[in-house]
Formats: sequence, C-alpha cells, structure tokens
Amino acid sequence: MHVSPGQNASSCQNAIGMENQEGNRGVLSAAASGLQAFIAANGGDTDRVLGNSGVDPELLVAPTLSLALPSYCEVMEQAARDSRCDNFGLYYGQQFTPQALGLIGYIGICSRTLGEGLANWVAYFPFHQHDTLIRIVEADDHWRLDYQVRDGAILHRRQDAELTMGMVLNLVRHAAGRRWAPRAVYFEHPRPEQWRDHERAFDAPVHFDRPYNSMLIPRRDLDLPMPSHDPLLLGVMMDAIRRLDGRHADVGWSNRLRDAIRRALPQGEPRLEALAEEMMLSPWMLRRRLAGEGVSFSELVDDVRQALSRHYLAQPHLSVSEMALLLGYSEVSAFSRAFRRWHGVSPRRWRSHGS
Repeated sequence: MHVSPGQNASSCQNAIGMENQEGNRGVLSAAASGLQAFIAANGGDTDRVLGNSGVDPELLVAPTLSLALPSYCEVMEQAARDSRCDNFGLYYGQQFTPQALGLIGYIGICSRTLGEGLANWVAYFPFHQHDTLIRIVEADDHWRLDYQVRDGAILHRRQDAELTMGMVLNLVRHAAGRRWAPRAVYFEHPRPEQWRDHERAFDAPVHFDRPYNSMLIPRRDLDLPMPSHDPLLLGVMMDAIRRLDGRHADVGWSNRLRDAIRRALPQGEPRLEALAEEMMLSPWMLRRRLAGEGVSFSELVDDVRQALSRHYLAQPHLSVSEMALLLGYSEVSAFSRAFRRWHGVSPRRWRSHGS
C-alpha cells in the first residue's frame, strides 16, 4: 500500500487549469537557496559553474522563479567538479532548512504532525518539481519515502539525490529533533569514495545501487507534533504553489525511454518489449512514437550507455568490470569494444589520460 501524491496533486491541478502559463517550468528556485554562497564557500567559481550549467543567476533571486530541471541537476554536478567536493550535494543538503525550501518546505512544517507533514510534502512536491517520482510506501512499522528524477535526459543526478535526502532529513528533524536518525537511507547511484560521510550525515546505515533514493522512517515517529503547525499558513502555501504550476511541454517518448533504459541496464541488456510494457504501450506503438522523434531503440540504448560510461569513469573507485555490469554488458570485452567505437580508445586509457 502506498500514499500516491499523483491523485491529490492532479485534483489540485485540475482546479486551477493552466491559469499561470509562466509558472514553474521544472523546479522552483527555492531548491537552490544559498547555492552561490555555498559554491564559493567550498572553493568553487560561481560564475563558471552557473555558466557551464546554463543557469541564469537572475533566476536564483526569488524562490518562486523556476529552473529547467536538467539545468538544476547539472549545476549541482558542475559545483561538485569545480569545487573538487565529491560530496557537494550531501553537504549542501545538510544545511538546507525546510524554510529555505520555500513553499514546499512550509507545507511540510505547517502541517499538524510529522506524518501529515510528510504526506502533504509528497502530495504537493509535483507542483514544486516536475518529472519526478515521489511517494510514500507503507510497511508495518515504517514508511519508506522514495524519490527519483524521471527526466531521461538527466543521466547525472547523484548530487541532486543526496541533496534531496538531506532536505527530507531536515524536514523530519524539524519535528523529531536534531538527534533523530532514519532507520536506513538508500541511493540509486554507486557507492562514492567518501561514503562514510553519508553514514555520519544521516547517523544511519546507507546503502547504494538501490532502485530508488529512499529513507526509512519509523512509524512510531509519525505522530510527533510539528512545532510550526499553522493551518491558516498551510492553506496559503498550498494555494500559492498550485497557482505557480505551469505544466511544461511533454518531454517526449525518447526521454521517457532513456530513463527506463538507465534503470534497466544493471539487470542486463534492455529489451524494448519489457520497457514498452512498463510504459503501458505496445512494442509497435513505442517504435512508432520513437520514429516520430527520429530515433531508434538501439540508438537510445547506445547513447545512454555512452553518457553513463563517461560518468562512471570519473569515479575512481569503480573498476572497469563493475562499469560493464552497471551498463548491462555480460562481458567486459563487450564494453571495451563499445567504448573504442565511441571514443577510439579503451576505457582504461581514457581514464589514465583524464579525458
């Protein structure tokens, strides 16, 4: 059983229609509160990071402006590289108070209890950020909060995932106190080199290579009162975030399929038939829609593997054999042949030359 935010969010969206065509285009800028100062404090060049990510600094001046989601995820990745801080998203999330998150943060902390705050946060998160899975899955003694960016054009999303789990942690601690710790935290990306910092940050076991970014929250804590409970302000925040929602154009079937391919690769060679079923289409219909966008299934698989291979090679703790498995190859030699076709050199030579 799970609490689905889609049902509540859809009913709210239908009520306001498209009244604000200039509304949220991807993610509200409150999700980047204090970003420029944090980049600078960690030794990064703010202008270079924003420029390389295609982020207009003017969009960061107000929490109700918005950024394209690919640019938002990329600016976090760029900040990590530029500042040479591999755990940039983790550290940025640690200092992110719910109030700094703007409307969606206040929706959480103005609720009556922690359980209601989490349920409201999840229900209204689709208005704060598009192309994202966000849900609560209930078990006997805990809730599991799942988060995953679903825009297939965004392959590098580790920093965003760690940032978001930090935001969830601080939302819970607003009610449960600064010493509260989750039962466990899961991330979909491979284990980073400085993974012990993650266990220290969450004060809990942290697991990697999981299907979703998740946090396990004991059910006994859900009745804790929110100290900032304010039903009037809660209603104002809910109405305001609905009015900002200007649904973006369809991201296209190819981008949706890219995301499905990325998630399927660690299980082996992706099959169009299985992914079409996941997307609730017939294989014939999926091929037709891809043809309409001028791309084939095999080309998408190749593109996703190529982009992910460069991302994995930048992580020194991952061996080439581990990368091959993550990319769905049954043999390292198959990965090496594909990499030579893409770049003219072997993966090991690419890594040794720091390309």
